[in-house]
Amino acid sequence: MSLHTRQLLHHDHGYVQEWFARPGAVRRLTPGRAPLTPISEAASLRDGITEFRLPAGLRWRARHTPEGYVAGSRFVDEVANQPFAAITGWRHAHYVEAATGPNGERWCIVGDDVDARIPALGLESLFAFRHTVLAADLAAADRLAGYLDLGHGTDSGRLLPHRTIAVTGSSGTVGSALCALLTTSGHRVIRLVRSPREAAAPDTRHWDPARPSPRLLDDVDALIHLAGEPIAGRFTDKHLEAVRSSRVEPTRALAHAVAAAGTPVVVSASAVGYYGPDRGREILTETSVRGDGPLAAIVGEWERAWDPAREAGARVSVIRTGLVQAGGGGLLPMLARIVSTGLGGRLGKGNQWFPWIALDDLLDIYHRAVLDPDLAGPINAVAPGGVDNAEFTKTLAKVLRRPAAIPVPKFGPALLLGSSGADELAFANQRVEPAALVDAGHIFRYNDLEPALRHELAREELRPYRGDASV
Repeated sequence: MSLHTRQLLHHDHGYVQEWFARPGAVRRLTPGRAPLTPISEAASLRDGITEFRLPAGLRWRARHTPEGYVAGSRFVDEVANQPFAAITGWRHAHYVEAATGPNGERWCIVGDDVDARIPALGLESLFAFRHTVLAADLAAADRLAGYLDLGHGTDSGRLLPHRTIAVTGSSGTVGSALCALLTTSGHRVIRLVRSPREAAAPDTRHWDPARPSPRLLDDVDALIHLAGEPIAGRFTDKHLEAVRSSRVEPTRALAHAVAAAGTPVVVSASAVGYYGPDRGREILTETSVRGDGPLAAIVGEWERAWDPAREAGARVSVIRTGLVQAGGGGLLPMLARIVSTGLGGRLGKGNQWFPWIALDDLLDIYHRAVLDPDLAGPINAVAPGGVDNAEFTKTLAKVLRRPAAIPVPKFGPALLLGSSGADELAFANQRVEPAALVDAGHIFRYNDLEPALRHELAREELRPYRGDASV
C-alpha cells in the first residue's frame, strides 16, 4: 500500500531537519512495541545505512539513496537486503518543507511518502507514533529552555545549552531511550559500559563499578547513573543482596569519582520504594519520611551513597521513579500480554495506589535535572494525580479492547515474588505525588493514563493533516 502523511510543526524547517540528522533520531521514532530494534543508525541522510534487529536473528537494512537526497529538505530510504526487499518493496521519502504561519512565523511541514507491501494498520500506527514523538520532543525542548529562562535561538525553536553527559545503564529500556533523547537534543553522550570490548566504540568508556578509572569522568559536565540489577523478582535474601550490591557500592565508588573529577552535576535513578510498601492514603512528597521494609532500606542506603559527591559540591538529584510505562520493556509489556488473553484483572481489591509515569515524561525529568540548576535532592517521578490498580487495569483493558473482569488473588503474585515481594511490588500502596516538579512549574506530556498507554502500545490514530500555513 501507499501512505502519504503531512505534519505541521511550529518550528523552523532547518531546526527540524537538524533533529533528524542527529544520532538517536531513528531510535526516538521507533516504537518500543515494534518488532524491530535499531542497532545502528545512518551516519548520513544522503547515503548511510540504518540496521534493525528483527525476531529470529533477522536484520532489516535501510539504505539512504543519494539520488533521492536534497540537502535540508528531502531524504529517501529503501530496504536493501533480501528477502525483505522482494517481500515488502519498502521505499520511504521524507520531506521537511519550510512554511509560514499566519503572522509570518517560520514553521515547517514534515511529510512522509511510503510505498510498501505492508498492512495499512501497521504503517498508520507507526507514523502516528512518529508524529507524536517528534512534536512532543520539540515542544519539551522549548519548555525546558523556558524553565531555564533562555531566549529564542530561532523564530520557532529555542537552543538548549549542549553538555557532555556520561550515562551508566545506557542499554536498558530507560537508558537507551534517554541517550537518544539527549543526542537528538544536541548533547554529547558518553556511555559507561562494563565490557572492555564494548568500550572500543566511539563515545564509550570502560566502567569498573568497583574501581572506576581516575579518568572515567574527564571532561564530563554531568553524570546520569541508571545501572542496577532489576528490582522485580522473587524477594529472596540472594535477590535482595543482588539488588543492594549492584546499587550501593557502585554508587559510592562513583560518588568518590565525581568528587575527584569535580563533576558538577549528578542525576541518579532511585525508586518510590523509598516510601515503603503500604502508606495507605497518605500523600507522599519528597519531604515524607522513609518507609519500612527491605526495599525502602536499600533505596535509602542507595541515595545516601552519593554523600561524597554532595560534600564535594556536586548538585545531586535522585529520581524516585514510579512504575514506568514503556512499550519496549519493564512492567507494561508483561501486563499487556496478560490482559490481552482476557484473563487479566485488578490485583486483589485493586484499591492500592499505582504511581505510574510515562517513559517520555521520565526522560524529560532526567533531561531537566541535568540542566536546571534549581533541581536538586529527591524528585518524585510519577504522573500527577495518579490512579489505583483497578483504574489502571480498566484503562489498559480499554486500550487493548479486552475484558478485565477476573480479579487476581494475592496468592498468584506471591507464588512468583514470594510473600514479601508481592507486598513490596504487586500490592504496594504508595500515593506518591511529584511535588518538587509541580512546584518547579514542570509540564508533563501525559497527565492522563489512557493516551500514555495508547502511545507506548502503538495504539494511536494517525490524524489527518489540515493545513493552516503557506508553503
